[in-house]
Amino acid sequence: MENKMKTTNQQPTTVRTSPRWKQPLISTGCVLFASLLMSVNIKSFVRAGNLIPGGFTGLSLLLQRTAETFFGIVLPYSVINIALNAIPAVIGFRMIGKKFTSYTVLMIVLNSFLVDLIPVTPITYDPLLVSVFGGILNGTAISIALFGKASSGGTDFIAVYLSSRLHKPSWNFVFGINVVILTTAGFLFGFEAAMYSIIFQFVSTQTINTLHRKDQKATMFIVTRHGAMLEQKIMECTRHGITHLAVQGCYLKEDKDMLYTVLGEDEVKEVTALVRSLDPEAFINIIKSEGIAGRFYEEPLE
Repeated sequence: MENKMKTTNQQPTTVRTSPRWKQPLISTGCVLFASLLMSVNIKSFVRAGNLIPGGFTGLSLLLQRTAETFFGIVLPYSVINIALNAIPAVIGFRMIGKKFTSYTVLMIVLNSFLVDLIPVTPITYDPLLVSVFGGILNGTAISIALFGKASSGGTDFIAVYLSSRLHKPSWNFVFGINVVILTTAGFLFGFEAAMYSIIFQFVSTQTINTLHRKDQKATMFIVTRHGAMLEQKIMECTRHGITHLAVQGCYLKEDKDMLYTVLGEDEVKEVTALVRSLDPEAFINIIKSEGIAGRFYEEPLE
C-alpha cells in the first residue's frame, strides 16, 4: 500500500452501536457477584484457616484480630476496611479514572458490609485445602471485578495503576507487598498460619494472572473507508489511542484509512464486533504482542 495524505469521512447509512446502559449493567453485575463471592470466601475458607489474605482485606482482618486478641475490642470489619481504602480511593479518582474508582468503591462498601452480615460457614479446616481453594476463589472474585472495570480496592489500585503505566502485569509486585503484611501477621499470631496465608496469596495472584487478560496485548490493524468515524467509536469503547493513516490500495487504487491500535486481549472481541457493526466491509488483522499498550485515557472521549 502507498501512503497518501488523504482520508474520507463518508459514513455508512446504518450505524448500530451498543446501548450506553450495557457496560454499566455489566460492571454493576460483576461488582455485585464479586463482592458476594469474596465475602463468602472470607467467612468460609479464610476464617476457617485463620488466614490473612493480604492486601487491604488482609490488613483489615489483621487489625480486627489484633484489637480483639490484645485489647479485647471488637471492631466491625466494615469500618476498618472502608477507612483504610479512603486514601487509595481518592488517589484512584485522580490517577486511574472516575468510573473505575466509583465501581471499586461500590465493591469495597458491599464487601465490607457483607462480611459483617454473612455468618461464618466453614467448608473444611484442612489448612492446605483452605489455602488453595480459598486463593482460587479470591483470585476469581478479583478477576470478575476487573472484568467489570472495578477492583477490590487497596493494593489493587496499585496494581492497576502500575499496569497502565508500565504496560505489563504488576500483580507479582503486589504479592511482594502482601508478603510483608503476612510476615507481620506471623510475628503476632504465629508463622504457620502466615505461611499458609502466603500460599493463599500466591494461588490468588496466579489465578488473576491466568484469568485477567487485559495485560496480554494484541495489535489490531483496520482498513476501512470510514476511518474518522471508527476511530472515535473505538476510543469511546476502549479509551486507547489510535494511529490513523491515509492509504491507497495498490490493485484498485482506492483511497482508504488504516487504523492501528494496541488492545488488551480481553477487548479484542468487543472491538471486532463494534467494527463489524459499523463497517461490515472493513478488513481487520489482529497480531498478539507483549509489552506494548495504547495510550490510556482516564475517561472515554465524548
